[in-house]
Amino acid sequence: MRAKSAGKPLAVVLTGTDLYRDLPESREAQESLALADRVIVLQEAALDELAPAVKRKARVIYQSADPRLAQRAPKAPFRIAVLAHLRAEKDPLRAAAALERLPDRDIELLQIGEALDSRLGEEARQVMARDPRYRWLGSLPHRRALERLAASHLLVVSSVMEGGANVICEAARIGTPVVASRVSGNVGMLGADYPGYYPVADHAALAQLLAQARHDGAFYRRLKAALRARRGLFAPAAERRALLGVVRDLLP
Repeated sequence: MRAKSAGKPLAVVLTGTDLYRDLPESREAQESLALADRVIVLQEAALDELAPAVKRKARVIYQSADPRLAQRAPKAPFRIAVLAHLRAEKDPLRAAAALERLPDRDIELLQIGEALDSRLGEEARQVMARDPRYRWLGSLPHRRALERLAASHLLVVSSVMEGGANVICEAARIGTPVVASRVSGNVGMLGADYPGYYPVADHAALAQLLAQARHDGAFYRRLKAALRARRGLFAPAAERRALLGVVRDLLP
């Protein structure tokens, strides 16, 4: 890789699987970081996963979003959205498992995403058959998925591994509060003090958070305020400034 760059400055970008799955055991990944002049990570908690020598040359660049939509959730039902393809890393049916613990009939859960794992697709169909509050819409065009997000009261990000979910950027820019699993990638996007975390793969704890967001207006407003405080991080202008900063660092 360094030979191909012909002596030019080299920047390496780490995504979720690079950082949390490949880097600990892959010699090739470790060598790539050693050769890099700058390492770019997508959220602040990723810095804690890097060796000190790599961390010194690492920079955080949050991905940006410009959906040009604002949250417009209906009075009823209380709508929860999950926007993620159905694959193991996303733990996509955790919200559906939590829904089964909630007695409220005025809750709707929208699952949006393609079944990249056919077993998870079959599970989603089974949930839909036994619980009319759950709807799996499959894959939607990006704009339509964002419109659904804007028309929801809450977004659930249930990943077991996450580098920095772009849907969190989109939710923050739209204004739809997030409830998320407490994994490094989510904490790095939302901040350590964000009030909407639950333990990974714990649908009972997730159900409690969803019920609190549904019935406790003060808690729901805390979620909105905490997400609004992060909104500026995901602005296109902020991403451009950060990228230009790295380029200036690398140029002679």
